[in-house]
Amino acid sequence: MSVSTRKKSSGRPTRAEKAQATRRALIEAAAHVVGEHGYAEASIARITQRANVALGTFYNYFETRQALFDILLPELGQDLIEFVGTRVAGSGTTLEMEERGFRAFFEYLAENPGFYRILNEAETMAPAAHRQHFEELTRRYVAALRRGLARGELGPFEESELETVVYLLMAARSYLTLRFGLDRGKLPDRVVGTYMKFVRGAFAGEPDSLPG
Repeated sequence: MSVSTRKKSSGRPTRAEKAQATRRALIEAAAHVVGEHGYAEASIARITQRANVALGTFYNYFETRQALFDILLPELGQDLIEFVGTRVAGSGTTLEMEERGFRAFFEYLAENPGFYRILNEAETMAPAAHRQHFEELTRRYVAALRRGLARGELGPFEESELETVVYLLMAARSYLTLRFGLDRGKLPDRVVGTYMKFVRGAFAGEPDSLPG
């Protein structure tokens, strides 16, 4: 599983760059180990072995195993956000952005199958990380929909409803992952079509007549 990397400097790496590379290696190793074995079985020994560093080196970067777990999902979540961001860049409408982002989410899962386990188990094994991940994801998603709202593309919705809309869309991804997204294959076009039919109808629908 990949973790976003910083631009490498030219020449011989500095001590700070070496330290950053080691920290990144530990996070990437933890992603692989947790994705394969789960948080409970992700021992420091397994992580350092995967990272190809000495066991004692771990404590130069993290006080405890839990300290690593508490930053793991936010780090990987940033990687997901950047991955999806490259896929939706240049979208002309909110609907186009949503379809590209929907496809990109499942593409990311196909390339990083351990992410789904890391995400789901974090709710109980690293709740602070789980909360931070969803707060950041929601913030960015709401900002994107807000731009669509300003263009008049989210007909029946108001700005105060966007966070709820985001969680509805993310919930759909979660459950569709259970059915279609864990076989490393391409998401069937019929699933994308059904999802977009649902989203298109919601964004074009009429406001209900019930009191808010």
